[in-house]
Amino acid sequence: MKTKFLSLVLAAAPCALVAQTPEGWPADYEGVMLQGFYWDSFVDTRWENLERQSDELARFFNLIWVPQSGNCNTSGNTMGYLPVYLFDHNSSFGTVGQLRSMLRTFKSKGLLTLADVVINHRNNLGQNGSWVDYPAEIYKDVRYQMLPTDIVSDDDKGGTKSWADSRGISLSNNADTGRGWDGCRDIDHKSDNVRTNYKAYLNFLLNDLGYSGFRYDMVIGYSPAFTAEYNMSAHPSFSVGEYWEKSSDIKSWLEGTKVNGQFTSAAFDFPFRYAVRDAVNKGDYRYLAGADKAPLINDDTYRRYAVTFVENHDTQYRSSSEPLDPIRKDTLAANAFLLAMPGTPCVFLRHWQAYKREIQSMIELRKYAGIANTSVATNFASATDHYAVRTRGKHHDLLCVVGPGLNRYIVPNGFVPVLSGHHYVYALSRSARTAWIDVPAGEYAEPFMAQLAAVTDEAATLVYSTDGSVLSASSKVAPVDGKIAISENCTLRVGLLRDGQVSGVVERAYVIKPFEAHTATIYVRNENPWTSLNFYLWDNNQNTQLNGGWPGKAVSETRVVKGQTWHCQTVNIPTEHYYVNAVFSSGSGSPQTIDVTNITSDRYYVISTTLNGGKYVVNDVTSTVTGISSLTTDSSEPRESSSASASLYDLSGRRVYTPHKGALYIDARGKKVMK
Repeated sequence: MKTKFLSLVLAAAPCALVAQTPEGWPADYEGVMLQGFYWDSFVDTRWENLERQSDELARFFNLIWVPQSGNCNTSGNTMGYLPVYLFDHNSSFGTVGQLRSMLRTFKSKGLLTLADVVINHRNNLGQNGSWVDYPAEIYKDVRYQMLPTDIVSDDDKGGTKSWADSRGISLSNNADTGRGWDGCRDIDHKSDNVRTNYKAYLNFLLNDLGYSGFRYDMVIGYSPAFTAEYNMSAHPSFSVGEYWEKSSDIKSWLEGTKVNGQFTSAAFDFPFRYAVRDAVNKGDYRYLAGADKAPLINDDTYRRYAVTFVENHDTQYRSSSEPLDPIRKDTLAANAFLLAMPGTPCVFLRHWQAYKREIQSMIELRKYAGIANTSVATNFASATDHYAVRTRGKHHDLLCVVGPGLNRYIVPNGFVPVLSGHHYVYALSRSARTAWIDVPAGEYAEPFMAQLAAVTDEAATLVYSTDGSVLSASSKVAPVDGKIAISENCTLRVGLLRDGQVSGVVERAYVIKPFEAHTATIYVRNENPWTSLNFYLWDNNQNTQLNGGWPGKAVSETRVVKGQTWHCQTVNIPTEHYYVNAVFSSGSGSPQTIDVTNITSDRYYVISTTLNGGKYVVNDVTSTVTGISSLTTDSSEPRESSSASASLYDLSGRRVYTPHKGALYIDARGKKVMK
């Protein structure tokens, strides 16, 4: 039935075949993907927050999948899965301006973004109790609007038709081409008007907003022929469908996306996820073989089009009343297996946040070995308490051993262990002939031990330096146990010394930046004629309210900065991962602004006259305010005073306690200073 319908759709649109067929997903792709949100991640996933992390994210990830960014016509926060507007992208995660800025920044750093495309169903405006009213939108002088006749005849198990018939409203004559969903109206993709609207929308996402590809939501709800047609029209660089079913059904869906014998989309490898979930939750690592569920990565035909994952927003634990189906233990082992296997791995944001250092190291090893979506994995051991698999990368082989009983497995002589943690070990093939450091470069709050390894099939000595100097036969020899203490800023170089020559050198730059408790002042200027200004503040420590219940307290304290008057309040930042969030309002709480999040240092905010979902948009102008003064040079010694006048901040607004000579900072007066 699906095959017959595919033929009908393509016959109805022969001109679509003239264009070059999209490849769905690149071959031999070595990229790693991040799901940049979790359920209700309205703080962590604000566009501004993600953009501030762009440097770090781009070091490890090639793709990031972000929430559905369209306006959902609601005054409260929403994850976007009941979409209303196609071309209005002011959402619960920020304004369209902030979205565009984030997408530009990501792309400039080599991090491409996938849009969450929700087109199986569409919510309506609901004016006067209507079930079927859709907004008219003008884009590039063309009017786009869906009609009641664009809703399938069997929507809501016939409920929508009964409602419409009683009011003399006609729906489509066509039934749903996939599985129905009663959350809102199921859309008829056979409609020319629907496809015209959605093709314009997808073109807007790619060529106007700046996305690079699509994650199609709930593709089980409509024929795969339409995904093919939409991709033939838009030509995304990446396309992945969420077909939440067993392996054979996912493969059938992939086959249904073919045009001219070419797949036009990838798919999430749900059987892979089930295998990992069962292995860790049931404590039986033989499930990782996945023989009973046949993950896509086990099939030569589909491996390239498999996007693997171990957790997402629909499986994570949300609450005791909504436990869903999460990985309940051994999260690190699950991610180690994920990042060692073929396919394109998609790391869940919650896991990245909780185990960033370990996952960074795993990604570094995956990329060093050159593991791609088309690589081939071979099982080396399968037991109840451990599992070992070798994956052949483009450059080297990577061996991954996971499970509580991994110590019972003897790593083959052709491999050297280079990274280990709770219930996982990575080993590189000796043919790599390189030194290795198990801690990635970056900024750390505390001193740590770096483990060195000599990955070689020849006798060699590990030598190192901590000042970035060139290694030679006279360089320091690494301790027997390979452990190097990193207690201050340094550039660690490690290499293999053999016959007086050094080779296989690796380098890591480390910054040790201990956290110190400090204060942060929130400065607010309002462009609206409100009679008062309330600060409602809460923190991320069990959502403690800092100014009492809603709407907080009226703040009358003001300061003049750069000739402008700002309402202000100072809060304490007592621990490293502590931050403050805010909503500003007037009177008893109305009007109010959108949420302002992740405040850890002095910030300057302007309440604009622009509304988003009935709430006023707040612009962070910290960089503008602190960058007004001319550059001054301060050659004095670093000051140890904790007074406000002695405070220094880097150009990202973070407090600096140990300034470095020659570096540029901003002082508490807003002046740029160079130490």
